[in-house]
Amino acid sequence: MSYLVVFLLAALWAPSIANDRALVLLENLSIRESHSIFFGALKEQGFTLSFKMADDPHLSLIKYGEFLYEHLIVFAPSATDLGGDIDVAAITNFIDGGGNVIVAANSDVGDVIQELGTECGVDFDEEKTSVIDHLNHDVSDPGYHTKVVADLSQVIDSSVIVTNRPTSPLLFSGVGMTADPDNPLVLEILTGSSTSYSYTPDDDIKNYPHAVGRTTLLIAGLQARNNARIIFSGSLDFFSNEYFVSPIQKALPGSKKYEKCGNEELVMSLSQWVFKKQGVLRYSGVMHHKQGSSDPPVAYTVADDVEYTINIEEMVNAKWVPFQAKDVQMEFVRIDPFVRLNLNVSKDGRFQALFKLPDVYGVFQFKVDYKRIGYTNLYSTTQVSVRPYTHTQYERFIFSAYPYYFSAFSMMFGLFVFSMVYLHHRDDPKDKLD
Repeated sequence: MSYLVVFLLAALWAPSIANDRALVLLENLSIRESHSIFFGALKEQGFTLSFKMADDPHLSLIKYGEFLYEHLIVFAPSATDLGGDIDVAAITNFIDGGGNVIVAANSDVGDVIQELGTECGVDFDEEKTSVIDHLNHDVSDPGYHTKVVADLSQVIDSSVIVTNRPTSPLLFSGVGMTADPDNPLVLEILTGSSTSYSYTPDDDIKNYPHAVGRTTLLIAGLQARNNARIIFSGSLDFFSNEYFVSPIQKALPGSKKYEKCGNEELVMSLSQWVFKKQGVLRYSGVMHHKQGSSDPPVAYTVADDVEYTINIEEMVNAKWVPFQAKDVQMEFVRIDPFVRLNLNVSKDGRFQALFKLPDVYGVFQFKVDYKRIGYTNLYSTTQVSVRPYTHTQYERFIFSAYPYYFSAFSMMFGLFVFSMVYLHHRDDPKDKLD
């Protein structure tokens, strides 16, 4: 009996564990210790981390057609090749399957990271280059001005992606990136200042830098159309224990000194977002019916008064709560929308719309297609039929048709009079003799 209880508990507990499996690829084992605060925080959040060397010949993301992990962390900046069955194609296939990825690089960025970034719309600068800022660097900078201080104004303005907004500036040291202008899915999470640029620190500038000013990306994100999420960081040190607890102060006269930089706060918010503990939407309870009724009909009639409801929930801190927004729209579509209106929301996350069907019959859809920065795409469609009036539903006499009625009855009356005259008229015999 006790074995049965243990088995049932394990079966109930298994799904929660299976949804939080993460593979961590390391360039060397020392990264596990130098970034222990970050890894420890993930474990506290319930993630199961599997640490592997990036060149392990037994690496694999998929087995028997099933993914072994839901998340992937690549902390191997200078890797030119990955071990086992993992390569850029395997990682992109993992993303296409809904997997989430964090990639951290540095100035020794390797071919694998560069190629993966290109596949996702992020272009890394060349190897040995760094982000340089001669005005916004830390007092502990070694002299090349590559230990950049990023202000809070350079962080993306999204409370969904950055739930716990840092209270102090950020410390960055690494390679710069740019976003592919043809890829609208790339998110500029942390950008350089207007005085930053990406170049080789110890070389004279002879060519135009890869990235200049605000186009310089320090951290980029991407949410694919299948809701898979990816984070690219140009700095592996950004996640390190040293940068988490490091004091920060700009090397400018009169600059304020902070006892701790805001890296840890930002990283924890980004990890919540990229691993889908934040900003995930789901819907349930889609219902539609005539106003005053409770069951959906087999088919609607044109100009019916209809009520449509949908329940939407949002994941906040790994818990589902009612979603609250005033910009969720519902469309009543037959190829093109005939009706588009905002849904009214209640405190329990129930969205409702009351409207009159158009005077057009055919096959329609109730459609909710909600896309906002930081949230997963919410898409719901429900197909219904709309028929015209039956002959018993039309008015007996229409006021605007009175002239036609008068014309018809006058013709009938005229025909009746003509028929009576014709039938009862008799010619006089004398007229025939004449």
